[in-house]
Amino acid sequence: MIGYTTLGTNDLEKSSRFYDALFAVCGASRILDMGTFILWGTSLEESALAIAKPFDGNEATVGNGVMVAIRAKSEEEVNAIYDKAIELGGSDEGAPGQRGDGFYAGYFRDLEGNKLNAFFTG
Repeated sequence: MIGYTTLGTNDLEKSSRFYDALFAVCGASRILDMGTFILWGTSLEESALAIAKPFDGNEATVGNGVMVAIRAKSEEEVNAIYDKAIELGGSDEGAPGQRGDGFYAGYFRDLEGNKLNAFFTG
């Protein structure tokens, strides 16, 4: 249902390096780079995540209650994504672990403070 999600950034270069390294862990890469808008995924036919400077020219801010969830192929991949985010300077919002029956997730914030998680169900 969702084609892509966009997160705002105030430092496109720094954020793009963060996401290049983070998404390499789960086999995704840049699939579109328009200079002010960068999209990561596995194809244009699958869900993706983008970063961009706000179109209105104002500072990017974090949405309270907004979170992007990255589907992982295993609990080990959840751990790897979470660990990579922290290694890259992201901050912890909840270490990987079981969050309910069959739901395993790790929560973190990117360099701009956007909240993400990596999750596996199975």
